[in-house]
Amino acid sequence: MISERLHINEIFYSIQGESTHAGRPCVFVRLTGCNLRCKWCDTEYAFFEGRQMPIADVVKIIRGYRCDLVEVTGGEPLLQEGVYPLTDAMLESGATVMIETSGTVDVRKLDPRVIKIMDLKCPGSGECEQNLWSNLDHLTMRDEIKFVVADRADYEWTRDAIVTRDLARRAGALLLSPVFGQLEPAALAAWILEDRLPARMQLQMHKQIWPGISRGV
Repeated sequence: MISERLHINEIFYSIQGESTHAGRPCVFVRLTGCNLRCKWCDTEYAFFEGRQMPIADVVKIIRGYRCDLVEVTGGEPLLQEGVYPLTDAMLESGATVMIETSGTVDVRKLDPRVIKIMDLKCPGSGECEQNLWSNLDHLTMRDEIKFVVADRADYEWTRDAIVTRDLARRAGALLLSPVFGQLEPAALAAWILEDRLPARMQLQMHKQIWPGISRGV
């Protein structure tokens, strides 16, 4: 029986807007709290808002959506110890479980069946120095590395990290996203093509489907 509790910001059912699973129906569990303050953050409401919930209740809500894809996100979900019994319970139910983490918190305690979407921080975020590079040693080809790119300097930093750290051999996908409303997608696309970068460009699909809506999508 699961007795632990989690500080939950929101639970909702939507279309997955990012990663190689973009376009799939997905249940999102957003946990409260973050150790970073990225300049372009679009979920500042998750820093403090939310309520304590028994993990058993969270699992019941997730199962009620009858969806086989679940993403745990934040904030930074690995700041709460209750994330591990939650992901374990969802794996046991047969769901595909993803976790979106900043890459600044140790990922070793996660069950290897959990798909890690590691959002490495570029200099433009203001949090680049917080990247925990040793986490790269705990990725598998099921996992994905994401970079949110604000400008040309961020892109060049990302390109150099991909090459010097041999990231294409450390994860199953490398994802580059332009900061929404700050970097034109066409510019990022041109840079990727010019350098023949072994990466996948992505846009935040949910922001295209539901423009102006920031929560529950």
